[in-house]
Amino acid sequence: MTQLIDDTRAKKTVFILVLAQAIIGAQMPMIFTIGGLAGQSLASNACYATLPISLIVLGSMLAANPMSSVMQRYGRRVGFLIGALFGALGGVVGAIGLYYASFPVFLLASLLTGVYMSAHGFYRFAAADTASEAFRPKAISYVMAGGLAAAIIGPQLVKVTSDVMVVPFMGTYGAILAMNVIGAVLFLFLDIPKPEAPKANMPQGRSRLELIKTPRIAVAVIVGTVSYALMNLMMTSTPLAVVGCGFTQGNAADVVTGHVLAMFAPSFFTGHLIARFGVERIMGLGVLILAAAGAVALQGVDLANFFVALVLLGIGWNFGFIGATAMLAGAHEPHERGHMQGMNDFIVFGGVTVASLASGGLMNCSGGTAVEGWNAVNIAMAPFLVLAGGALIWLTLRPKANAA
Repeated sequence: MTQLIDDTRAKKTVFILVLAQAIIGAQMPMIFTIGGLAGQSLASNACYATLPISLIVLGSMLAANPMSSVMQRYGRRVGFLIGALFGALGGVVGAIGLYYASFPVFLLASLLTGVYMSAHGFYRFAAADTASEAFRPKAISYVMAGGLAAAIIGPQLVKVTSDVMVVPFMGTYGAILAMNVIGAVLFLFLDIPKPEAPKANMPQGRSRLELIKTPRIAVAVIVGTVSYALMNLMMTSTPLAVVGCGFTQGNAADVVTGHVLAMFAPSFFTGHLIARFGVERIMGLGVLILAAAGAVALQGVDLANFFVALVLLGIGWNFGFIGATAMLAGAHEPHERGHMQGMNDFIVFGGVTVASLASGGLMNCSGGTAVEGWNAVNIAMAPFLVLAGGALIWLTLRPKANAA
């Protein structure tokens, strides 16, 4: 493992990945802004409006283990280039689906985009590959901070491109194609060595079952899954709720912009907070802020409520998810990352898939009005927040219990 540690190389990697977050990563807030609205216009049943978002997350879940294996064998650069290729294909097929008003084709585009989303999820692990223990949480945090530019670029591009063609949103998917093609060039400059395979006389690494039974890994996976799933549950239904409560698509894009800014802006100091106060405390704070987001959303459906709730949602996700990533990255060896990181993202995006599927059903089919659906979305967060909070408390008390 010490052969891989090189903070100079890690800093160069972070710089490239920050740019990638800003350019290629901007497609994610774009798709999450328009996916449900486009799905609502194509689907025969309003309950399926968020199915395109769900298919993106499902594609990411299914691609997680293969993508991790590709990166373990051929390196991060190859995996990220494959992700950009599928992102571009998703843009092309999405535009075709909109042109022919075909919901199945549009869903296929979402599934292809999911492969990109899977590769995108490994940016944070790539930042940690050659970083020292002291620089690791900062490296992860800085790369996540690159999403701040994506938060600004993505929703604003939606405003510019959504109506440039006769078919609504078709121009947006054309822009997504261009972003993947341009951004992929960055990965040609990526320099992350592949970890050496363990030699015959060296430990071969823990099995997936042994890894997931490790307390710190188990808690990191739980908190990471809950943070991402609840963020997705609430964010996916937000454009539908905003428009359903009488506001405009532009208002919805602005709310999503505020949310994604809040997701990534804290990343400039999240790593420093983890280094100073400990990863468990920052993860716990993230869970509490997620709970506050749901509480604010339940207080009313004024535009201010949407803004405040979604900003809190973004901050809570940042602390919970970056904290979980930092905890996980420090709990396994480089030769175990093919197993561990793929399994982690399979579980995380499995939870996110369920959340995104539930989001459309709760929003459109759990009540007669948009307000009732929005309330149902936020009430559904409670048991999962209890799970994440309980897991952190258990991990915190565990050393004391052993000592006793």
